[in-house]
Amino acid sequence: MNDQRHHRTIQSFVRREGRITRGQQRALDELWPKYGIPDHEPASLDSLFGRVAPRTLEIGFGNGEALAEMAERQPDHDFIGIEVHRPGVGHLLQLLEKRGIDNVRIYNADAVRVLKECIPDHSIDRLLLFFPDPWHKKRHHKRRIVQPGFAKLLGEKLASGGILHMATDWEDYAGHMLAVMQASGKFRNCAGHGKYSPRPGYRPLTKFEQRGHRLGHDVYDLLFERLPVD
Repeated sequence: MNDQRHHRTIQSFVRREGRITRGQQRALDELWPKYGIPDHEPASLDSLFGRVAPRTLEIGFGNGEALAEMAERQPDHDFIGIEVHRPGVGHLLQLLEKRGIDNVRIYNADAVRVLKECIPDHSIDRLLLFFPDPWHKKRHHKRRIVQPGFAKLLGEKLASGGILHMATDWEDYAGHMLAVMQASGKFRNCAGHGKYSPRPGYRPLTKFEQRGHRLGHDVYDLLFERLPVD
């Protein structure tokens, strides 16, 4: 008998979908054709937005509040959001409709797969990763999305001079992010080696950040510039 071994990919998220409200379901049904992006083929970003503009991609946008606010503030930029949880996608769709925001497109799928299979190399000007799951127990650290392989993948998607912006309210995870990115060889720490950056004005204060403040946690912003592409 053959010894077949199946290796399960480690996921950085847990599917805790919760209840989809009636409004969120309506938004998914009616607005997805306008804002949604198929996740089974490479995307043509110029065609997707019908123009050439600076492009920001947010990984794991949660309920979409921050993404909608950034897109509304910067109508001359195009925004792509990736989120695996459907209630959050539905909530963002509601916000986009209510505020008349047209410069956002959405993937409802696993971010790593979307980056690998759908996003063209060196096509993104700014990558955002705000308050990812810290997986704070040591035995779960391998589930953290920021790992050397992930840093390499982000380096492939960012254009030369593009910015990777991460934020967390967990000091241990901040140190982990810092170490991984500084060891990647593809990025320059915008704040200087071993340092964190002040929060840029374009990043809204999220509910996670506000929760962190209430718990007495500091918030750490990390900005890294993509070195020139070989």
